[in-house]
Order: sequence, then structure tokens, then C-alpha cells
Amino acid sequence: MISLLKAHSTSWEHTWRDNFAKRELRSKLTVIEATIRVSRHELKRQIVMMVHYCHSMGLMHTDLKPENFLFLNKDEDSPLKATDFGLSVFFKPGWSWNNRPRYFKDLVGRSYYVAPEVLRRRYGPEAYIWSAGVILYVLLSGVSAKDLVRKMLRDDPKVRLSAFEVLNHPWMREDDDASDKPLDISVLTRMKQFSAMNKLKNVALKVIAENLSEEEIIGLKEMFKSMDTDNSGTITFEELKAGLPKLGTKLSESEVRQLMEAADVDGNGTIDYIEFITATMHMNKMEREDLYTAFQYFDEDNSGFTTMEELEQALRKYNVGDEKTIKDIITEVDTDRDGRINYDEFVAMMRKGNTEFVSIRRRK
Repeated sequence: MISLLKAHSTSWEHTWRDNFAKRELRSKLTVIEATIRVSRHELKRQIVMMVHYCHSMGLMHTDLKPENFLFLNKDEDSPLKATDFGLSVFFKPGWSWNNRPRYFKDLVGRSYYVAPEVLRRRYGPEAYIWSAGVILYVLLSGVSAKDLVRKMLRDDPKVRLSAFEVLNHPWMREDDDASDKPLDISVLTRMKQFSAMNKLKNVALKVIAENLSEEEIIGLKEMFKSMDTDNSGTITFEELKAGLPKLGTKLSESEVRQLMEAADVDGNGTIDYIEFITATMHMNKMEREDLYTAFQYFDEDNSGFTTMEELEQALRKYNVGDEKTIKDIITEVDTDRDGRINYDEFVAMMRKGNTEFVSIRRRK
């Protein structure tokens, strides 16, 4: 239960009263009738951040309402936590059946917060921008805020703002110190994971990225455009360094350089569009057929194996793959020690360390 006690120009005071029925939830959250004074700007940002993070992971909460947001503790700067994912569902952007978009039909969510298309039983992740917009309505103040909520509550889901666009609306950005707030932790995490991968996996992901549909990467495309300030089609080190704080990520120059070097697969000193998508896409894009397509890129003679010679040829197209690198890859991936990489070994390498990929597959 959430009740508004008092409103101010820069902060709101809320009382959150919660009675947890589940012991495991009580062990994680310690909010018991806590009265917390929080910045309205931070509240609204954390709510939409949750929606953005879920959508970037291919997940819809489906039951967004104020009662499902709780503070972690009684501290004044306590982070907000989203709860009750019992009705959540996974989705894949761009899903279609016979070239027609696939929609969800289950009628879920509290009536005050559901979008019109949910009631029509024909909806996608855009429905939860509407729900978040209703929640933000209680924090409303001023013309800019009304403009944002009006755009979040557009009846046509095709013209409704995305979570990324909401986060970059003027009302969401006013009075904030973006450099201290991680607006897109998932993307940064993927870039860091990418930097730790071997070169075979880097190139394999690039092959997969080249075959993704426009719908599957629309959010990342917008992010790339926001960083490519000179519209050259590539991101330079300076653009990456300037762009990360705008996404709420504060890194040292050496950390930015490490990300740059990792994402720059062909080693030409800049990150092109496909390289950026490769380093930031989430792993539930990797369907079985995508992995097979990537494997075939390395298995040029269709023998069912990738030899050291084939690996060397494929990697050198991207200016990577010196003899030591290739030997290290073979040693790491070739688990049966026959000097070649078969398809099962390749898939095991691609799945290794990818929590996003593994968790999605387990739910099928």
C-alpha cells in the first residue's frame, strides 16, 4: 500500500506499508512501515529504469502498479525494488507468425494500470509503458511532466514512447546528475562481458548480429545514434567517453578504453554499427539456428568441424587471430582434445558465462 503524505517542489514523502506473506521476500527486503523522503526525480527514474531493463532483457512484468515497488531499507537514499514477477513473461522483439506480428492475449494486471490493448487482448511490451505512465502520474508536476505522460499514454502502441525515449525526455532529465546514475546497467554489463570473451566468440557474435532483424535491435540502434554525434556511422573513443555518462555510466578513461578495444573487433580504432550491436545485444537473441549459422561461418568445408586453418582464415578477416590466439582458443574450446572444434563444443563456448542466454532457455 502506498499513501502520499506531503508534496514539495523537489521531493515527495511516502509511507510504504507492506506485510510480506513470503518468508524469502522478507529475508531480502526489510521495509516495514518505513517513512522515507525521496527525490521525485530519482523515484520516476528508477521506475522507468526497471521497465527499460526488463524490456532490454526480453521480459514483461505484466503487473505494474505502485504496490509492486518497495524500498530496500529505511535509509533516505534507499533504492527502489520491483517485486511480484509471478505473472511476468519473456518475449522476443520482432516475433511473427506467417509474417504477422505475434501478440500476447492473457488479461493480466490491475484494471487501473492496464493499457487499452491489454483489455483488447492484443498487446506487447508497449503496454507497460502505459502502466508506468499511470504510476508516474502520481508524481506529476508541471507542463513537461504532463507532456511525458501524455506521450506514454498514447492509445496507439506504435507511437507510444519506448522506455529509452522516456528516460531521455526533458522531465526525466531535469535536476539530475546523470553521470552518477546507471541508466542502462544491462548494456554496460554486456560490453564488459564482451571484453572478457575470446576472439572466436567475439567474431561469432558479430556474425549473429549481422543477421538480426531491425525490430530486434531498435533500442540499441537508438543508443548507437545518440553516441555517434557526428553521424559518421562509427563511434570514436571520444564519442564513447562522452556518450557513456549520458547513459548514466561513469567510468575511468582506462575502463572506457578497454571497452573500446573489446568492441572494436576489426581493430580499426572505431566502433561501427554492427560492432556496437555485437557487443551490446542480449543473449536471448541466440536461437539455435543463429548459433548454427555462426558455426557455419567458421566451418567453411561443411565438415562439421572447425580446424585450426579454418579458424585462422576466418579470424584474420577481422584482423585478429595470431598463432598464439588461435592455439589458446583451441585449447579452451576443444574439450575432446582432437585438435578441432565441433558444433557441440562451439555451442558450449557460446553459452558459457551467458546468464541471460541460460536463464531464457530454462524457461522454455
